[in-house]
Amino acid sequence: MGQAGPPASLARTPNGPQVAVTGPARPVTAATTPQPDRAGSDEPLGRFSGRRRELAGLRADIGRAGLDTLSGRKAPRSRVLLIAGRPGSGRTALAEAFLALAAGSYPDGVLRAALTTPDGAPVPIARTARDLLAALGAAAPPGAAEDELIAALRAALMGRRALLFLDDAGSAEQVDALLPDAPDCLVLVVSQGPLTGVPDVRPCTIGGLDSAAAVALLGCYAGSTRITCDPVAATTVVEECGAQPAALALVGGWLAARPQASVSDAAAKLREVTSDAGVEQSGRPLARALHLAYASLPDRAARILRLLALAPGGWADAHTASALAGCSVQTAQDTLAGFLAHGLLRPLPPDGAARTPAGDVMPPRYQLPGCLVPSLAALLREHERAAEIELARARMLERTVRLLHSARLAAAPDDAATEERTAELPAALRFPTRADAARWLRSRQPALLAAARLAVQDGGLDTLARRLLAALTHALAAHRGADGAAPELYELHELVLDVANRRELPLERAAALLNLGDLDARAGRADAALARYRGALKAARGTGDAYAIGRSLESIGATYHELGDWHRAADWYGRALELRLTRGELTDQARLYGRLGAVHACAGRWSEALRGLRASVAAYRRLGDRAGHARALSEVARVQEHAGRPQEALRTCQEALEYARLAGDVRSLAAVRLRLAETLERLGDRPAAELHRREAARYLEPPIPRRVPPAAEALTEAEAKDARERLERDTPDQTCEISSTPPQG
Repeated sequence: MGQAGPPASLARTPNGPQVAVTGPARPVTAATTPQPDRAGSDEPLGRFSGRRRELAGLRADIGRAGLDTLSGRKAPRSRVLLIAGRPGSGRTALAEAFLALAAGSYPDGVLRAALTTPDGAPVPIARTARDLLAALGAAAPPGAAEDELIAALRAALMGRRALLFLDDAGSAEQVDALLPDAPDCLVLVVSQGPLTGVPDVRPCTIGGLDSAAAVALLGCYAGSTRITCDPVAATTVVEECGAQPAALALVGGWLAARPQASVSDAAAKLREVTSDAGVEQSGRPLARALHLAYASLPDRAARILRLLALAPGGWADAHTASALAGCSVQTAQDTLAGFLAHGLLRPLPPDGAARTPAGDVMPPRYQLPGCLVPSLAALLREHERAAEIELARARMLERTVRLLHSARLAAAPDDAATEERTAELPAALRFPTRADAARWLRSRQPALLAAARLAVQDGGLDTLARRLLAALTHALAAHRGADGAAPELYELHELVLDVANRRELPLERAAALLNLGDLDARAGRADAALARYRGALKAARGTGDAYAIGRSLESIGATYHELGDWHRAADWYGRALELRLTRGELTDQARLYGRLGAVHACAGRWSEALRGLRASVAAYRRLGDRAGHARALSEVARVQEHAGRPQEALRTCQEALEYARLAGDVRSLAAVRLRLAETLERLGDRPAAELHRREAARYLEPPIPRRVPPAAEALTEAEAKDARERLERDTPDQTCEISSTPPQG
């Protein structure tokens, strides 16, 4: 993603990845965290050539008997197919081609997840499992443990016939943890080497393309005419590139950008290129092709390209490139389009009808191929000073913060204050409508979360990282609500906690712990919530912040209240009340008196309960809050009734009804009438009780369920008339509001 508030401030309310799913027949849509397809593809433009034998072998392996089948047992888990190859070999392109052929046999769709980040770090299993669950529409509680998430994912896939694609797996442990216990599902894994820890895996090891397919792929970029005119030179280029699709794409892009150059020129240039000393022997063809493409770029374009190594997750658009390089958005967009033609980027699916902040079509999104990231990162370190790299990061984070601020304003109510703050933003950063801002936030969410993680991990720009975390938290909550964005908010609050601990910021530590405690409490993890709240109390006491201390005390009391530990709940509520009394905070006093009364009532201590609730009534009276006064009186009546004083409870209910009527609060009126109905029923006056239930139901939609025996549900007209006359005679002021039309509100 109590309510989970912003990470750098306290929510002033008491406690009360890379994944996508597609499919041809019955797709499961990724409604919460849609992700770009083919994350980390090795082939920049996604063009595919050859591999017919490998495709046929993969399709044959689907139905081939496994070890369990040969032993006579039913397969307990999904069949696992493996495509093994080095980065740049076109392994992901082969996987996508296979998915396109096999997806029709899996009506529950294709789920995709990348298990390694562009910088080579493994993606945590818990994050991948959560993203897959969200894609399936079965999101787990925020902050759930890895085992719980894995079990939930397997349960969600049980009985389905889906295709699970795990790209760039770094280890067998990553894959084994995500294998579904569903024999009708199929798992396709792409990895650099064998997965010896996964039982009964079907490997398909690939290297370079065959000569004909490699020449055809080169022709897709450079044009078939030049290939036909000089087939010998084309074969030479293929040999220089090691028949690797990624390298061929780069050389083909170089030729495409130079219509006057021949294929022989490309072959000669490749021979002149000296491979990087730090690149291992098997990676040299790709490094040489990248060097050829990079050396031909103008200085400004070359700088933008190497700065793209800083783009979170390898995702980039015109705004990201503009901020990194310090150039205009239009210049960045033109440069990125040129990179696409050179085979240095690959396009991502468009954002539908979403528009840019300036009101035009949203700028295209691109992704840097994973096989190019290490080389570009080395070029960045070679050509840019550390201070320049940090400045580029700072510009990118600042631009992201401002876009998130604009997205949040787009979701705010239309008033003068919102219009004034929106007008302060540059035109290029404004979203025309809330829908446009929501689409931008939804499509950029993976990159935004990756940016937040990298900013916190880097540690050199903690001030900007804190602003980014706060802006992302506010934007997600504004567009999706605290409950809808709870999984993302939980991770963001944990990142805030990391920064607060590193920078020794006790107030932000208290805020993060309180927000995390609220989310743990909502998920039913009371012990974890108590630990968070106690940590927040300790941090708040270190700063002397009265609000944070009171919020922590009350949250601890609420957690014990939820656990049914009435003694401890009353103790902590009492501590919070004492603090509010010393500060003269009457609203908080009224609420805490009511909570104390409720706890004592649960424990059967009627006298203490009535004392606390009457103090709450008095506080609401002093505040002039008639609705709160009515609710507190209703609780007093409830306790009086349980204490064996029904006549007093009836009089208190009638008084509460009068205050609810004066307040004009429809929900309070309905609640008090229901309380009065229960009291009348216990006194044996079921017709009058039914009448009040009917009136309460008129105030709310949908109607409130009745709580009366079936025999008492139906009232004759005579009974209803008699009940009305008795009510008018006994309490004329309270019954004058009974009419055929309920008040609005």
